[in-house]
Amino acid sequence: MRVKVRAGDTLWYYSRLFMIPLNLIMDSNPSVNPNTLKIGQEILIPGFIAQSYILKKGDTFWKLSEARHMSVDALLIVNQKVNPNELQTGETILIPSRVITPIVNGRRNYHYEVLSEDIKGLQSIYPFIKVKTIGKTVLGKPIQEIRFGKGTKKIHFNASFHANEWITSGILMALVNHFLLSLTNVTPIRGVQTMPLYQNADVSIVPMVNPDGVNLVVNGPEEKERERVIEINRGSTDFSGWKANIRGVDLNDQFPAKWETERDRSEQKAPAPRDYPGTAPLTEPEAIAMAELTKARQFNRVLALHTQGEEIYWGFEGLEPPESSVLAREFARVSGYRSVQYIESYAGYKDWFIQDFRRPGFTVELGKGINPLPISQFDDIFEEVLGIYLAALYM
Repeated sequence: MRVKVRAGDTLWYYSRLFMIPLNLIMDSNPSVNPNTLKIGQEILIPGFIAQSYILKKGDTFWKLSEARHMSVDALLIVNQKVNPNELQTGETILIPSRVITPIVNGRRNYHYEVLSEDIKGLQSIYPFIKVKTIGKTVLGKPIQEIRFGKGTKKIHFNASFHANEWITSGILMALVNHFLLSLTNVTPIRGVQTMPLYQNADVSIVPMVNPDGVNLVVNGPEEKERERVIEINRGSTDFSGWKANIRGVDLNDQFPAKWETERDRSEQKAPAPRDYPGTAPLTEPEAIAMAELTKARQFNRVLALHTQGEEIYWGFEGLEPPESSVLAREFARVSGYRSVQYIESYAGYKDWFIQDFRRPGFTVELGKGINPLPISQFDDIFEEVLGIYLAALYM
């Protein structure tokens, strides 16, 4: 929500007026000097939207504010051109409305366009988050990163490396929305105060690594790609088993961590719906974008959300640090998932992170069943992974 500075206004006053933590208002307005506010200057208030209201007979600012448990000045500041002593029936004013429910609905076919709208919505309500395009897919779709937090502990989450695991994107976006709501409403999650987590962590979220593949599974092929992807799919128009990017390369077999071993053991020697590692490591733009982001940001730990199996994989070739086992035990405790140190798998994002950075990396396999997991599992999975999300930020 936008307000315009009046004589005597301060960011501290806005914090008291709207009951929003001052640091979130400051983080929402990074170019504003709080000591030199100028009359007429626009300030973004996180956690609020301004809703239109048509005045009824007998309405006054006092009655409207009283009914909504807000200060009259909250109405005055968003209606500075309205004379409160001369209200006209039928006139439209704005009413500040605190956002207390999520806007992200992950319980649906969560494709790229849905994700994009949700990111825009979150950015509008919570302007202290930063949104950046880290690269583009084969078909030119932006791969977006959401970033928030003021700390030095750099924590990264991603989802939908694999196309038919798109439920992970809806889950991750719902987790982010839940956390942002907690911050602006100053309410704990499972007894955990989230502001200290925000202050101590620098959180990176890439909610959909493989937008082209997700859209293929959820919506079917784009006309210009139809012939090619049906050929890669062995003539079938059923794309429910498709894990790869739109070129038929498995993005989680694309990283230089014993890639040659993965190439040699894979039955796929040409583009396929799954398990084809490509002609070399990091040939695909989506994998390149993830590698470049990770190298540039130097994350302290990463968590890649996949499906299915209710397991947490956390080792690679004995290169994982001792901290990994401590985190894995806690993740297993809060989620009920099984902690698994080693599996016969190579060239994955988590594998490469552990190998190159010697820091904790995790592949978290959400839910159980056959991919794509049914959306009916969404609520159960959300509750399971919420504990992992909080523990990853807390520990």
